[in-house]
Amino acid sequence: MTRAGLVALVPMRHSSERVVGKNYRVLGDRPLFHHIVSTLLAVPRIDRVVIDTDSDAIAKSAAEAFPEVQVIERPERLRGGDVPMNNVLLHDIDVVDGELYLQTHSTNPLLSSKTIGEALAAFDAAKDSDSLFTVTPLQTRLWTPDGQAINHDPNVLLRTQDLPPVMEENSCLYVFSGDLLRTRQNRIGERPLLFPLSPEEAWDIDEEIDWTVVEALYAARERER
Repeated sequence: MTRAGLVALVPMRHSSERVVGKNYRVLGDRPLFHHIVSTLLAVPRIDRVVIDTDSDAIAKSAAEAFPEVQVIERPERLRGGDVPMNNVLLHDIDVVDGELYLQTHSTNPLLSSKTIGEALAAFDAAKDSDSLFTVTPLQTRLWTPDGQAINHDPNVLLRTQDLPPVMEENSCLYVFSGDLLRTRQNRIGERPLLFPLSPEEAWDIDEEIDWTVVEALYAARERER
C-alpha cells in the first residue's frame, strides 16, 4: 500500500433521510458531491482525494468525472445511519495510508479551495495543535433549555456584536493524523485548532430548507463570476 502525504476523505451515503438523494442531487449543473471533490482537487497541499460510499451511482459518477479520485466501497457493517463517523474514518485510514488526513462532506458545497488551503496552512503553523476543526463564531444570546444564560449576563444588555463569540462546530472540515484517530477513537485531539469559517461557506445541507438557501447562495456566487 502506497503511503500518501495528505489524504482528503469524503464519506457519503446513497440514502438520506431528510433530503432525499442529496449527495447526487443536481446543484447548478452537476451532482452535489462533484462540487466538494472539484474543490479538494484544486488544493495543492492535498495529495489524494478518496470517496467512501455505499452507493453504486456515486461510485460510477465519480469514476467518470474524476478518474484520479480513489473510491472505497463502504462495508455493510458501516452503512447504517446510526454508525458514528469516527468508525467510518477508522476503516478508511486502514485502507488508505497517509501521513495526515482531512475529512469533509459533500454537503458543504460552498467551501472554497482557498479556505481549505488557509486552514491547512494554519494547522501546519500551529506546532502545538494535534488536530483542526472548523467553527462558526456565534454572537447571539444563548440559553440552556431551563432558562440559564450561557454566554451573557441578562442583567447587562450588551449589543450582540459586543458579546464574546461562542464557537459552533460546523462539521465542514477536520484535520487529524491516523495515530490520533486510532488512539482516541476520535478525529478531534486534546489540543485542537479551531478554524473559523464565514457563515456562507459553513452552510451545511441537512434539511430541505438548507438546500434552498445553498442553491440561492450558489446562484449568486455564479452570477458574480
